[in-house]
Amino acid sequence: MARLFGLTVSTLRYWEERGLVSAAERRGGRRWYGAAELHRIGLIQMWQDTGRMSLDEISLLLDGGGDGAWRDVVLDRLQAIDEQIERLQAGRLHLTHLLNCPCGNPASECEYLRETVVRRMAGHPVTPEELPRPRT
Repeated sequence: MARLFGLTVSTLRYWEERGLVSAAERRGGRRWYGAAELHRIGLIQMWQDTGRMSLDEISLLLDGGGDGAWRDVVLDRLQAIDEQIERLQAGRLHLTHLLNCPCGNPASECEYLRETVVRRMAGHPVTPEELPRPRT
C-alpha cells in the first residue's frame, strides 16, 4: 500500500498510531487495507500535499463530527493559501523586476527595490498592487 501511494511504511504506521487509518486485517506481519481505508489514505495524502494541512486538521476532517468544526479548519486553510498566493505573487514581481532591472547592481542601486525595503521596514505589508511601478 505504501508503494501504491508513494509513502513510506513508517508513514502508514504513524498514521495508524494517530488513528487516521486502520488496517482491515493483518496477515503474515503485513497490514491489509480495505477500499474505505484506501480512500482515507488518498484523502490524507491529498490534503497534506495540496491543502498543506496538518495531521490534526486532517483528523478533524476525517472524523467529520456533527458540530461542523471541520468547516472552520477548511476556511482557515483557504485563508492561509490565499495569503501564501499573495506572498508568492509579490515575490514573483520582485524577482521579475530584478531580472529586468537596468541597474548594474540592483541590490545596491535600484530605487524600486530600495523603496520596497523601506516600506517593509516601516511595517507595511507590501502587496503587488501597493508597490511602486518599477522603472525598466
